[in-house]
Amino acid sequence: MDNRQIQADSNPPGNKARGNRMIVAVCASVVVGMAGMAYASVPLYQLFCQVTGYGGTTQRVEQYSETVLDRKIDVRFDANTSNALNWEFKPVQRDVEMRIGETVQISYLATNTGATASSGKATFNVTPQVAGAYFNKVECFCFTETELQPGESLDMPVVFFIDPAIVDAPETKNINTITLSYTFYPLHEDKPVARASGSVQEDADRL
Repeated sequence: MDNRQIQADSNPPGNKARGNRMIVAVCASVVVGMAGMAYASVPLYQLFCQVTGYGGTTQRVEQYSETVLDRKIDVRFDANTSNALNWEFKPVQRDVEMRIGETVQISYLATNTGATASSGKATFNVTPQVAGAYFNKVECFCFTETELQPGESLDMPVVFFIDPAIVDAPETKNINTITLSYTFYPLHEDKPVARASGSVQEDADRL
């Protein structure tokens, strides 16, 4: 009997069908896995930034600094609003001179200039970006969502301190000025980091 006939007989249609189903299942698993990784990459990157201060991401803490240095540092405040959100958003004061380790409270002011109620949430970062790991927030409006009625204004406090360890790290010990930036976005719009740090999204794409 021809060898080709023997080979064909040894691979009945049932085996081929099972093989095709297995290939389809493997391909589907790969697609689902890739989708899952893409979905998880954003929160994982955000968590990485929050833990390390990478990209100018500030730290969230629950207690004040126990050490206050004599050395002072200037902190400036920046505000931006997405074009899709009809709000006016600005810092009440543009800058503050504070002692490193000192706990300070400042405020931002938001006003809904639209004709309907709207909700937003703020993204944030600091520059220089290496200072993010030392910028500690105790309280911040950026931790929650904000809803404003038409014409409503809201004073939004931020309580923070600069970690005294900033003076010990070679890459941060000479920093004399830090800028804290916020950008408000509608709740249903993608929220990249605050605009003052345009390189952060590029860094995220490279990870």
